[in-house]
Amino acid sequence: MKSLRSNMYKKINYIAAVLVVFTGITAQAQITSQSPYSRYGLGNVKPLVLPQFRAMGGISAGVYKPNGYNNINMQNPASYAGISMTTADVGLSGTINTLKQGSLSEKSFNGSLGHIAFAFPVIQGKTGLSFGLMPFTQVGYDYQTSNQLDGSEVIRTFTGQGGLSKAYLGVGQAIGENFRVGANVEYIFGDLQNNSTYELQRPNAVYTREQDKNSVGGVSFSYGAQYEIKLGTKKRITLGYSGSASSNVNSTRTYVASQFFRQADGEDAGVSDTLSIIDGAKSSLKLPLTHNFGFTIQKDNKWLIGADYRMGGWKKLTIAGVNQGLQDSWGVSAGGQYTPDISSINNYFARVDYRIGYTYDKTYIQRDGMDIKQQAVTFGLGLPMASSRYSIYKMNVTAEVGQRGTLSKGLVKENYINLHLAFTLNDTWFIKNKLY
Repeated sequence: MKSLRSNMYKKINYIAAVLVVFTGITAQAQITSQSPYSRYGLGNVKPLVLPQFRAMGGISAGVYKPNGYNNINMQNPASYAGISMTTADVGLSGTINTLKQGSLSEKSFNGSLGHIAFAFPVIQGKTGLSFGLMPFTQVGYDYQTSNQLDGSEVIRTFTGQGGLSKAYLGVGQAIGENFRVGANVEYIFGDLQNNSTYELQRPNAVYTREQDKNSVGGVSFSYGAQYEIKLGTKKRITLGYSGSASSNVNSTRTYVASQFFRQADGEDAGVSDTLSIIDGAKSSLKLPLTHNFGFTIQKDNKWLIGADYRMGGWKKLTIAGVNQGLQDSWGVSAGGQYTPDISSINNYFARVDYRIGYTYDKTYIQRDGMDIKQQAVTFGLGLPMASSRYSIYKMNVTAEVGQRGTLSKGLVKENYINLHLAFTLNDTWFIKNKLY
């Protein structure tokens, strides 16, 4: 009884910690980054995968169960069918970003709570359920441009903040021994704030400021399927597909364009005239159709390798009925995981999951005729923690070292290091204990 009571307290403490993180995530008013490219579209789109998948380049379509341990693959809900234990995953992220333009350079660090996700077996080996919350896009920038007009300098300042999050509820179902399907219902919410100031450097000049905010909240859908080809008792190939439907998400827009003066000391002297105002206009945000194809080859409890190809129809993205002038995107990921000896007793490092990968994307942004591309090398560790007959704990550490953009044509190049830390719990919370 003492052991049962101790286990119960551990579970209660874990739930309490997760709820604290959940409260922090939902309470955050904005997600910050330092990327001028987050000005376009919905901002920088984040892959909807946990750190353990990011470490393998972000592969997801064909990932089912890398080993006997349960991971939540919300990018392909068909994988929920294999959830065999109550699973919880919570984590945080940080980014070290270096911006370069010509001879100029600027470094910044931003951190945020990352994700929270749960999964449960409904019918063991057949049906699984998952729900959680993750960041979807991030907006955060502050930069200036300068040119000449009639002999005077014109300075334009652009600032933005916010981002969108996804709360999801999904189910995965096995059909026969080798085929699985699944779907997520997702609620997308958050604020996209973009501001600009037009300043003519001339005495007694009038300046112009635009403030544009879209508050988003609405439902979308994603889905997936997996087919398994067994190569023996322990080896298999898993083919996967996942995608998201083209959805119209509700948006409320607030827009103000105003003119103002600056004092001699540079301080804002107040608004002189409001040129245009839109207060609480109801509109919609039309999300594009996306596709993700992939496969994995694995030996259970030993190794896994795989690759994904993805594409998104971002040309059709509209906000408040206005096409955002984006281009269709595509990308590839490849990676794998190796566990030397998952059952080793005397060698801790033999039980560690070693992960590595690579990811490349042609993003939906094009500037001055140049495609904005992004690529990264990824690696990470799955570190076993205390476990028992009915529970397993693991800490997942991941790093992504990459770059976005180019120095050509006066554009900005970003060099970044994304760091992720997540804690994963597998437990049999609903097991009935027998008394003898």
